[in-house]
Amino acid sequence: MDPPNVKTYADIWSSILQLLSEKGQMTPVTLATWFDDAVLQEFDGDRAVVMTTHDIKKDIIVRKYLGALKDAFRELFSADIDITVMTPEEYEVHARKKQASNEPAEEEFSFSTFVVGPSNKFAHAAAIAVAKNPATTYNPLFIYGPSGLGKTHLLGAIAGEFKHAWPNRTAVYITSEDFTNEMISCISRNRMQEFRDKYRAIDLLLVDDIQFIAGKDSTMEEFFHTFNALDRNHKQIVLTSDRTPKEIPRLEERLVSRFEMGLLADVSPPDYEMRCAIVMAKAKHLRIDLLPEIVDFIARKITNNVRQLEGTVKKMMALNIFMGAPIDLSTAERAIEDIFRENPGLNPTPAYIISHVSAFFGVPEKDIVGQKRDAETMQARHVAIYITRVMTGLSLQDIGDKFDRDHSTVRSSLARTEEMLTTSASFKTSINNLIKTIREG
Repeated sequence: MDPPNVKTYADIWSSILQLLSEKGQMTPVTLATWFDDAVLQEFDGDRAVVMTTHDIKKDIIVRKYLGALKDAFRELFSADIDITVMTPEEYEVHARKKQASNEPAEEEFSFSTFVVGPSNKFAHAAAIAVAKNPATTYNPLFIYGPSGLGKTHLLGAIAGEFKHAWPNRTAVYITSEDFTNEMISCISRNRMQEFRDKYRAIDLLLVDDIQFIAGKDSTMEEFFHTFNALDRNHKQIVLTSDRTPKEIPRLEERLVSRFEMGLLADVSPPDYEMRCAIVMAKAKHLRIDLLPEIVDFIARKITNNVRQLEGTVKKMMALNIFMGAPIDLSTAERAIEDIFRENPGLNPTPAYIISHVSAFFGVPEKDIVGQKRDAETMQARHVAIYITRVMTGLSLQDIGDKFDRDHSTVRSSLARTEEMLTTSASFKTSINNLIKTIREG
């Protein structure tokens, strides 16, 4: 099909947004909030690429408004148009690959792009086993560990491998929050039977962040029966969580027992060598040349979050493409700061926390992790250890390694700071402001 006779992509996009507004499918507030800086980047009459500026906006457009966009394209061009939404970083990669060859772009979440090391080797092997032989031995597969360490990547890899091996079987990936929201929507529209038919007839169910169903009685009840139906029919279930089933507060015991009846596989923060490998793999994937000292800098600054490591490389590429920034150490440092500022939910690194505590108390970083024991240094050290525990979730032993202390000393620092927080309102206010500053960058 030939593209319609429209002068520019901007004209097409303007017509699409006008249609959405006229038909009442989107309010002016919705358009201003989620589509104010979106553009139609490509269109060939069959496929369209819409580019928006941020991952959050992309996620909202895809989850909530993709159907409305497809309807508008269909009305304007009398054809079903395949629509892809991308961020500028993703589009740049897409454009480079499109220029380099006519081969389809490699899936971002695949086993081939997952960097394997001691911290995730077992979970990776279990994921491959489940993808190749679903519902045989490891059912459910329960992958747990802190945020940002590749659990979602493994879910995507399992789904991709499964669909490739069995194209006629059904795989569904969903977050526990979306599962809950979909269930509520079906209840309100009296369509619970459709909901049950959908989830109990699939061949592979992948649920991200299952811990968020805890405490939601109706969701736990429905998921319990969904789980039983799938298990009874020998269908594969894969779940992720930030902790083991037993450690999830307010999770019903009957769900705990079912989650534990398969295989529990943990992922933990990567070591230095693995962090370097992750940075280099992402740079290769994005076709960026990073000098060894830049790789070393990123790997030492970001110690416990794969998503932040990869995000830093993507941010460097964006700064280079759109701002002309050189691929050097200063750009890497700026990228790391931007990652924390744009994604306050991501865990900051201990090094990042120490730098802010150092500036706040006027105590050199080397003294905070050193052996000085004057009152001012000790207080800064106690606070740095406390905030590291609160904001990263690292174990006492891991925190001790960062501060060159044993776990009992870390425990003592935590106790001292917690006591100060309960006895001094001004101290509590100061520490809360410091945590806010660290979150906002």
